[in-house]
Amino acid sequence: MSTHYTGLINRYRDRLPVNDSTRIISLNEGNTPLIKLNNIPRMIGKEVEIYVKFEGLNPTGSFKDRGMTMAITQAVSEGCKAVICASTGNTSASAAAYAARAGIKAFVLIPDGKIAMGKLAQTLMYDATIIQINGNFDQGMNLVKEIADHAPVTIVNSINPFRLQGQKTAAFEIIDDLGDAPDCHCLPVGNAGNISAYWMGYKEYSTDSATHKAVTSKRPVMCGYQAAGAAPFLAGHPVENPETVATAIRIGNPQSWDLAWAAHNESGGWFDKFTDDEILTAQKMLAQYEGIFCEPASAISIAGAIKDIKSGKIPEGSKIVCTLTGNGLKDPDSAIKQCSSARMVTIEAELNAVKQAILDNM
Repeated sequence: MSTHYTGLINRYRDRLPVNDSTRIISLNEGNTPLIKLNNIPRMIGKEVEIYVKFEGLNPTGSFKDRGMTMAITQAVSEGCKAVICASTGNTSASAAAYAARAGIKAFVLIPDGKIAMGKLAQTLMYDATIIQINGNFDQGMNLVKEIADHAPVTIVNSINPFRLQGQKTAAFEIIDDLGDAPDCHCLPVGNAGNISAYWMGYKEYSTDSATHKAVTSKRPVMCGYQAAGAAPFLAGHPVENPETVATAIRIGNPQSWDLAWAAHNESGGWFDKFTDDEILTAQKMLAQYEGIFCEPASAISIAGAIKDIKSGKIPEGSKIVCTLTGNGLKDPDSAIKQCSSARMVTIEAELNAVKQAILDNM
C-alpha cells in the first residue's frame, strides 16, 4: 500500500465534509513540521517547552492552503467556475493556486500598495485577475460580500465555512504529533479565522461523537495576539484605519469576531497587542537563534509567548505551541530593511582576502 502523502483532506477525510465521489483539489498541503525551539527557551530562562507549527511550509507558503483545499474542493463540487476573495496577500496567493489546480478562475481584491511583494508575485504567477482597490482589506471584504449577489463567483475568504473545516486540521496534527494537546496555543489574530478553526479542531478531538471517540480530554488555553495598530479585539470594536508592518494582520474588522471571542472565553485565554518593533524583534530573534524564517505577522506569536512566559502568565512547566502562519519569503522587503546594518564585505577574488575576511569576522 502506498504511503505517499496526498494532502489533509485524504488524511482526515472521516472528519471533513467530503464523500468518496468528491473530486479533491489538493496540493498536498498540511503535514507541516512542529519544530521544538532549542535556544529561545534557554534565553528566556524559564522551564518551558515551545514548539512552532511552521505553516509557512505549506505549498503557497501560508496556513491559508489548509482552508483553501476544502473551499475550492467544495466550490468545484457545486459546479462553480470562478472564486473571489479579499486579501492582504496570503489568501489571494492560495486562492489563485488552488483555482489554477482546479481549472477555474480566481478574482482577488487587494488594497493598493498594501501587499507584500512575495505574495503579489505568487498571485500574478498563478494567473489570477487582480483588482486593486483604493482602500483597505476591510473595505475589500465588504465589496466581496456584496458582489457575490451580483456575479457568478464563490467567496473563499474565511466567512466560507469550508475554510475553517480545512484549517481545523492543524489542531489535529498537533495532537497527533505531541500525543496530547499543548497547555497553551499562541497565534496571530487578523481576520480571526485561524484562532476560530484551531479551537474548533481542539474541541472536536476532545469530544465523543456518534462517529468518533475523543482522542484527548485536554484543550489548550488560546492566546491571540494583534498588532498595536490593528487591534480590534483589544479595543472591543472594529478599527477603522488599521496600520502595521505585519501586513497579514492589518485588519480592523475581523470576520470571525464572534467565533474568536468564543475561543477566548471557552478556553480561558486572552488577547494582547504588540508594536511593530516588538514584532520585528521577534521575527529576527527566531531567524537568528533558531534558523526559522517567518513573515512578520507570524512572529507576533513568539513575541506574545515570550512576554507571557516571562511574566508568569504562562506558567513554568507549560508545553506551548506557536503558529507561524507564513513564510519569511512572503515579505522579503521588510526582512532586508531590518538587516540594513548586517555585515556584508566586498573583497578581491583572492584566497588571502577571503581568509582575512573570515578571520576579521570570527
